[in-house]
Amino acid sequence: MKIIAISSIAAFLLSAVAYSQSTITGTFPALNNQHIKLIGFEGFTTYTIDSVRANDKGLFTLSYGKKDYGMAYLVSEDDKPFIVILSDEDIELKGEALSYPEIIEILKGKQNQLFEKYATEHPRREQALSAWDFLAKIYRLDSLFVCHEKPKKAIETETLRIKEEDQTFLETLDPGSYVSWFLPVRKLVSSVPTIAQYRTEEIPSAIIAFRGMDYTDNRLYKSGLLRETIEAHVWLIENSGRSLDSVFIEMNVSIDYLIDNLVQDEKKFNQVTDYLFKLLEKRSLFTSSEYLALKILNEKSCNINADLAAQLESYSAMKVGNTAPDFAFTGDYFAPGYGTGRSPQKLSDLKSRFTVVVFGASWCPQCPEELYRIARLNEKWKQYGVEVVFVSLDDDKQVYKNFAGIFPFISMCDYQKWDSPVVKSWHVFATPTMYLLDNKLKIVLRPKSVMQMDSWVDWYLVKGNQ
Repeated sequence: MKIIAISSIAAFLLSAVAYSQSTITGTFPALNNQHIKLIGFEGFTTYTIDSVRANDKGLFTLSYGKKDYGMAYLVSEDDKPFIVILSDEDIELKGEALSYPEIIEILKGKQNQLFEKYATEHPRREQALSAWDFLAKIYRLDSLFVCHEKPKKAIETETLRIKEEDQTFLETLDPGSYVSWFLPVRKLVSSVPTIAQYRTEEIPSAIIAFRGMDYTDNRLYKSGLLRETIEAHVWLIENSGRSLDSVFIEMNVSIDYLIDNLVQDEKKFNQVTDYLFKLLEKRSLFTSSEYLALKILNEKSCNINADLAAQLESYSAMKVGNTAPDFAFTGDYFAPGYGTGRSPQKLSDLKSRFTVVVFGASWCPQCPEELYRIARLNEKWKQYGVEVVFVSLDDDKQVYKNFAGIFPFISMCDYQKWDSPVVKSWHVFATPTMYLLDNKLKIVLRPKSVMQMDSWVDWYLVKGNQ
């Protein structure tokens, strides 16, 4: 009986430790009777940790557990967030409303107090550094001031003092605390625009810092900084003053670092590479997105998410420079402007200098708007030797005819949707998808929008004819 009793007590104690909760208590009179939520970060998404209604005096208490440790924010019905650090400590706040952070007192919670102190002081130091940097350039470059050594030395001394003061604060933090990890990362990410514009000598060290980060560290996924870290890394390389070729070289080096780090964790590997691939495509950094695609496809130590794999296979098979598969105009087919018996029977029959092939459907939210834009630009494009072919993924005959029948360009539909041989042979996985081909079906461009395609026409064809 004693053994059973001791085992039961031990199990209870272990359970209590596993499910122990910390609390956030707040007193905000302006939030009386409002719903308050505590929102946590998980990679690229957020989730609700706890929610409660404040009493008529604006008092509330929220709970969180160990799995929630990291950055989070409190949000009320007026949707104004207040950032907090969740760790193994209770937090007590007092103020009027979350929308007035400058008058919120952190009565309890040491890490949050340190976070507030740095969040208040660091931007002021950065402003001062920017001002001193501006003066330093004047005293270094302007002939009126360049001969004055004393103020130049004073500027250098004060700049160094500010940097050391900031670094000392970070170094005195408990190395085991979340705030000691978070603040340097936040500092790096937030300083990127300033470094790129005013402190360009720091660009190489900042890029090295991004490459040296551990992208499998769970603290990053709980920080709310995962998206910003990846975007800041890419943006800094892109805006580092290098030639485009050099940008791609540096970007590919960073991709190598990232992949080598992420292969340790398959789930995070898929999450981050998927986001990075889309980001590179969005920013038209196609050379690097192609490099990333091939790098991922050749990585044998991780299983690639099926959706991502399909997307990357598409990119590999249908990359710029490859020859697109020819296809016959089967099913229901409209060829406006071609007389009876003169309609082309397949893609390679077209005699235009270039062809834009568009995959879309009436049910695709973005497709109608994009196709109507193409319809308005069709005459201009055709004038400069660009013909349009629309391949519809519709599966209803009447819907397709009503939708595509008004377009002034070639369109076809075999009503097989994603199972269409054309769709499969072109590795299409999303709509709308566009390809620009030359007269030998070589892929010249993968436009991400009609605007991008029209800009290409203006730059390479209209301007080239002037």
